[in-house]
Amino acid sequence: MDKTEKAELQSMDVAADKRRQLAQLFPEVVTETQTEDGQLVHAVDFEKLKGILGKFSEVLENQRERYGMTWPGKNECLKIIQQPSVATLKPCREESVSFDETENVFIEGDNLEVLKLLQKAYYGKVKMIYIDPPYNGGGDLIYPDDYSETLETYLSFAGLLGDEGRRLHSNTKDSGRYHTKWLRMMYPRLYLARNLLREDGVAFISIDDNEAAHLKLLCDYIFGEESYCVTLYLQVRYSGKTLTEKNDYQKLIEKVLVYSRPDFQPIKHSVDYNLNKFEWKITEKAPGEVVELGGRAVTIFKEGEYEIERVPASIDALKETWATGTVLKANASGKFFHAHLAPRKTIDGLKCLYKVDGIGEDVLGFRYFTGPRKTTATKGKFYSGVPLTRREELSQGTSKKELPIQRESFLRSSV
Repeated sequence: MDKTEKAELQSMDVAADKRRQLAQLFPEVVTETQTEDGQLVHAVDFEKLKGILGKFSEVLENQRERYGMTWPGKNECLKIIQQPSVATLKPCREESVSFDETENVFIEGDNLEVLKLLQKAYYGKVKMIYIDPPYNGGGDLIYPDDYSETLETYLSFAGLLGDEGRRLHSNTKDSGRYHTKWLRMMYPRLYLARNLLREDGVAFISIDDNEAAHLKLLCDYIFGEESYCVTLYLQVRYSGKTLTEKNDYQKLIEKVLVYSRPDFQPIKHSVDYNLNKFEWKITEKAPGEVVELGGRAVTIFKEGEYEIERVPASIDALKETWATGTVLKANASGKFFHAHLAPRKTIDGLKCLYKVDGIGEDVLGFRYFTGPRKTTATKGKFYSGVPLTRREELSQGTSKKELPIQRESFLRSSV
């Protein structure tokens, strides 16, 4: 062991590791509950775990109130999931191209039955899943009266099986179980789809406004809230095209929810890290006044006690950044400016320079800030050096900067 490394003072928390493993295997059993002293804590819903494991008869009474998503018939969904399929995938050689040589498979059938059949051969082996479910717009879902959405339902709906007295009907918004029916249809399919994903797999689910809120909650429940990556917004209609005149509001976009497994790593595009923005130099012309703010030593320079000038870009120059917007919340420098420096314009006056010790990951060991320059202003700037990690990389020849993923590149890089 390197003498410069610090040894761990605690052994591994075995119980915490087991809880982490349980949450990865069964994210739907992890919930929130309230202790006797009123604290909110993560907990395991053992009743849900029993249900998943098939113990439906063991139900405890007088359970504490807890956060969770439920709907009428939810427990029946687990029975549907665990009920084995009696269907069989039958090859159609006469409709196929190079059946014995191709590596591609196209399966036509009820997706619930197909997902069950795929479990044994493809469990944990699929890299990417795309699901385009019914959006529950009022007439695009067909249900039997007894909700038994099986192969028989699919054959009947497809006109391949006589009704024999079974009445199928659409799921209209005046139905008392409008959302319940949709959730009951989606839950088993999403559950089984998740089982197919590899540890580095990712799933995309399309939706519109009708069920977007419920789909997000359902996916958080099945995949685990920590598995949520992003919601992509896709424009599918355009004002220059024909739009439905009967709608009060024209919906131009739809959504794609993205959920991933723990080892998923999207491929980010990168560019060479450059020093173009490091083009500022600050010169202290006076000692300034030292005060303590937020537990840090801060030197205050009044107007005329410092100089800021633009210089040729170099590794030793500073970069100028506005302390505004999201920077005030997501950046340590921005947070410090917002909490301790911006309010001081009535104390120190305008056009001050602040030198704050102990902030930054560069060679300086401090960070410069400028306060508001007008009485009506609240914004300021901070000046930072090249980060230490970048300096080391540049000294070795090159440094790459990863770019945030945009919608198009995300869809391309996920597979």
